[in-house]
Amino acid sequence: MTTTLLSEPTAAGVTSEKQVSKNHLMFLSLSGSLTVLKNSFPNAEVIHSVDELRNLKSIPAEKLPDAVVLYSDQIDGFFFKQLLLVSELMNSFAIPLLVVSDDVNVEIKKLILKNGADDCFTTEIHPEGFDYWINFLKRFKKFSKEKALPKPEAFKFKISFSKRAFDIVTSLTALILLSPIMILIAIIVKLESKGPIFYISKRAGSGYKVFNFLKFRTMRVGADAELSKLQHLNQYGGEGDANASVFFKIKNDPRITRFGNFLRNTSLDELPQLVNVLKGDMSVVGNRPLPLYEAQRLTKDQSAMRFMTAAGITGLWQVTKRGKKDLSDEERIALDVQYAKSNSFQKDMVLIAKTLPALSQEVSA
Repeated sequence: MTTTLLSEPTAAGVTSEKQVSKNHLMFLSLSGSLTVLKNSFPNAEVIHSVDELRNLKSIPAEKLPDAVVLYSDQIDGFFFKQLLLVSELMNSFAIPLLVVSDDVNVEIKKLILKNGADDCFTTEIHPEGFDYWINFLKRFKKFSKEKALPKPEAFKFKISFSKRAFDIVTSLTALILLSPIMILIAIIVKLESKGPIFYISKRAGSGYKVFNFLKFRTMRVGADAELSKLQHLNQYGGEGDANASVFFKIKNDPRITRFGNFLRNTSLDELPQLVNVLKGDMSVVGNRPLPLYEAQRLTKDQSAMRFMTAAGITGLWQVTKRGKKDLSDEERIALDVQYAKSNSFQKDMVLIAKTLPALSQEVSA
C-alpha cells in the first residue's frame, strides 16, 4: 500500500506535537486538498484510492488504523457512491469510518450517517476530543460486532421529552431565583484571589460529547499544572503510580482557596452548571461529565457504557457513595453503568430528593 503523510518532517526531523491527533488515522480525499487538515493531523497516513482499502485485509490487526477518514470539500452524488463503497469494504472491520467536510448541513449529515459513516465533522476539529471520540467508537463497534447488535445512528444518546422539559424549567427557574447568590459569589471569588470568576474545562459528557464545563473557580490560578505533583494524595489510590487510578480527587486539596473550600463543601461552586443544563450539555440528573484525561481511560469494555446516558449535576454515585474514602474505581464505574442501564424520569426524581442530604457531606469535586 503506497502511503504518504499529510505534512513533511521539519528540519529537525520531527513534526509539531501541539494539538495534534495521536491516533493512527488513514485519510482518503474524495475531492479537495488535505492540506487544510495537516496542522491537526500531520502524521496521518494518506491513501489515494478506495481500492487501497482492500489491502486492509492483509494487514495484521495490531497495525490497522484507528479510524478511516474520508475528506471531501464537495458533497455530491460521486461522494455518496464512494461512501457506500467504502462502507461495504469496512463492514468486516471494527474500525470507525468518519467523514470530514465543510459542505454539510443537518440534512446532509443525516444522509452521510445513513449511508454508512459513523460520524461527520467539519474541518474545525479539536484533535484531542477527536481522539477520545475515535477511541469510544472503536470500542463500541467492537462490542456491537461481538454481540451482533444493530449500529446506533452516530451512537448518540437521545434524552426523553419529559427529562429535557424538566431540565429546562428547573435550570431556568433556579438561575433566576439564585442569581443574587451567584452574583455575590462571583464578587467574592474575584476579590479573594487573582484570576477568572469561572473555571471552564473541557469535559466528556453523553456519548463522549466534549463541551465547556462551568464552575465557580475554587482554586488558585495554575492549579491544573500542579496535578502530577499531588498524585500520591489521590483518594482513589495511585501512590507511586500516576496511572493506577482513573479518577482523581484529594481531601483538603492545598490548591483550594479559603472561600473555594466553602463553595466546595456546600456544592455552591456547581451552580454555573445550571447554564450547561439549560444549553443541553448536561441534565439535572445523570453521570458526572469527566475531564478528558479521565474519559480517555474509560473507552474500553463495559466502562464506556457510563457515557451512554445524560451527563448530570447529581446522580446515583453522588447520593450513594459520595465522600466515602473507600470508594474504588470499580465501584464508581459500576454505579455509573447501573444508572446508564436503568434510569427513568421517576428514578431521577428520587435521586433529586436524596441529593440534599448528600450535599451535607464534605467533598472535593
